[in-house]
Amino acid sequence: MTEILAPAGSFDALVAAVRCGADAVYLGGKAFNARRNASNFSREELKKAVDYCHKRGVKVYVTLNTLISDGELETAYKEIESICLAGADAFIVQDPGVARLVKEICPSMALHASTQMSVQSKYGVRLLEELGFSRVVVPRELSEKEIKNISADSDIEIEYFVHGALCMCVSGQCLMSSMLGGRSGNRGLCAQPCRLPFGVNSKGGHNLSLKDLSLIDRIPSLEKAGVDSLKIEGRMKRPEYVAAAVTACKNAINNTPDKSVTDALGAVFSRSGFTNGYFDGRLGRDMFGIRTKENVESSSSVLDTLSHLYDNENPLLPVNMTFTLKRGEYPVLSAEYDEYEARVVSEVMASDAVSKEVTADDVRGRLSKCGGTQFYCKDVKCGIDAGLNLPASVINGLRRDVLSSLEKKIAERPEAETRTFRFEKKEHISRGRKLYVRFLDEESIPDNLTSVDRAVIPLDTSDKAIERLVSQGIEVASEIPVNVFSNGEKYIEELKRHKSLGVSLAVADNYDGIEIAKLADMPFSAGFGTNIYNSVSLDFFEKLGAVDCLISCENSLSEISHLGGDIPRGIIVYGRIPLMVTRNCPVKNKLNCRECNRESELVDRMVIRFPVRCKYGCSYILNSRPVCMYDRRNEIRNTDFDLLYFTTESKEECLEIIREYREGKHPSYEYTRGLYNRTVL
Repeated sequence: MTEILAPAGSFDALVAAVRCGADAVYLGGKAFNARRNASNFSREELKKAVDYCHKRGVKVYVTLNTLISDGELETAYKEIESICLAGADAFIVQDPGVARLVKEICPSMALHASTQMSVQSKYGVRLLEELGFSRVVVPRELSEKEIKNISADSDIEIEYFVHGALCMCVSGQCLMSSMLGGRSGNRGLCAQPCRLPFGVNSKGGHNLSLKDLSLIDRIPSLEKAGVDSLKIEGRMKRPEYVAAAVTACKNAINNTPDKSVTDALGAVFSRSGFTNGYFDGRLGRDMFGIRTKENVESSSSVLDTLSHLYDNENPLLPVNMTFTLKRGEYPVLSAEYDEYEARVVSEVMASDAVSKEVTADDVRGRLSKCGGTQFYCKDVKCGIDAGLNLPASVINGLRRDVLSSLEKKIAERPEAETRTFRFEKKEHISRGRKLYVRFLDEESIPDNLTSVDRAVIPLDTSDKAIERLVSQGIEVASEIPVNVFSNGEKYIEELKRHKSLGVSLAVADNYDGIEIAKLADMPFSAGFGTNIYNSVSLDFFEKLGAVDCLISCENSLSEISHLGGDIPRGIIVYGRIPLMVTRNCPVKNKLNCRECNRESELVDRMVIRFPVRCKYGCSYILNSRPVCMYDRRNEIRNTDFDLLYFTTESKEECLEIIREYREGKHPSYEYTRGLYNRTVL
């Protein structure tokens, strides 16, 4: 049975979801969740929410899906322990360090891989399965065919968004909010700058704002594609929205469509309507939209109607009852739901009937009245001796008692066994600092790179260029693109080609890339998209076999200096940080590829320009200015390599930057220090 998974940003939204028929809800505590601005749940409220849901046969998944710093580990230990003891059914996580903490503290707890882990293919899903995850939330950017390919090659559950907001960026690869405003989406405080005006090469337009997703009318296709859980986005939205979305999904699964509900759902929240472009593999300008005045005004007209969808407890759980009334024995009533059973015995014995005896029809009529509970009576079997009488109040009391007992049994879960765990952070000892350089395009690679220790090259680099670099005696690494999607087999073959020419290392920017590197029999470095933020994650990648790791550019220098562990690590000391990696090119809203000629920019309302470069079927939206720290290398502590991250530079510009780095010169261009001198929120 396909699960309907509803958002619960508040207790009212949780009640709306459950009463309208959700099979599971996902919610967050007060810390470490990707919607920190939602009401969310304190530890006491979480326990209450879990009890409420479990009594109604509804599962609770708790989001612990942000990156955490070393300074937050102690709080994370306590949060994980309290959630486990509250009886939650699973954690949704992004940070591999958090995943490790969960398994150490409560080994029996189920782990769901957040869409923020950026797993896009069967390769990454296969790795997550090996790591102990029972479910993966695959990205919204996947097509129906791509979902089928993942499902057909995987034994773990597949969760996919069926309704709600669409981010422009590939899941887990957005740094726009943090780099522009210090509010990190990876830390749960995305300010949604993408919803603001961004023009192509000039001011004007909303070329980073997508319509909301709606696949409710495609639920049969999702089920056939192998999706196990239909996820509704919206922990920041009202209970009325949650009620409408759950009801619409329920109707679609039961093949009982109600146009009034789907129309109301469109009215309560949309951005110029809805899109199914990613699912159908039809990208383009039809997918873009904004929240208009008309959208806002239409919502107010339906809120009152939608609020009545969850006015009362809806009978959602079918119960079979068996009533036994024997002469000389106390009446017995049992009730069964799924694998749960309850049995109660009355303290009042039946008497001989004087004028009217109890009949099976009388009993069925009384036991079928389950109003005010989550149960409805499916069937009643009776075994009644003739000539007996029993007051109606006794039968009613038996019904109340047996349903109450059944409710408690459904809510019962084995008490979680937690154990004390504290990560022992080993002090890192730097081995000196090497210089690595990375190139987006072959055209930017200088002829002579003997002054560097490692050159990271794109997969489409020619044989001739690879042979030239290898002959210079430097380490050559091949970067597996962060956007794998349907290209896994192609990337494996390209890696094998590179290896045959002397390339000795793969740089993997996500979990798909790690598995692809292994299949190509290449050692790997954990690259830009892995979002490594704390010492536990460093230890995780070391145990996974990484040669070295790139630390997230959302870390401050102070945080970086305190990261522990043996594995070599480094940071970007120069480069235009990719703010977004998008599958839907924003430039194509105005220009075709020939007109763009890889020279277009997005322009915000302050006339700040952000270069756009397309590669491997995705568009990279780069920061308006490069980060530069090489003139302040003396402030960088506890690292083993510096990375010059080249994107838009020519060969000559790359050589000049390398020279300035070697000389420690102050940059001769506009630059930013990024987030290295401040702590991101």
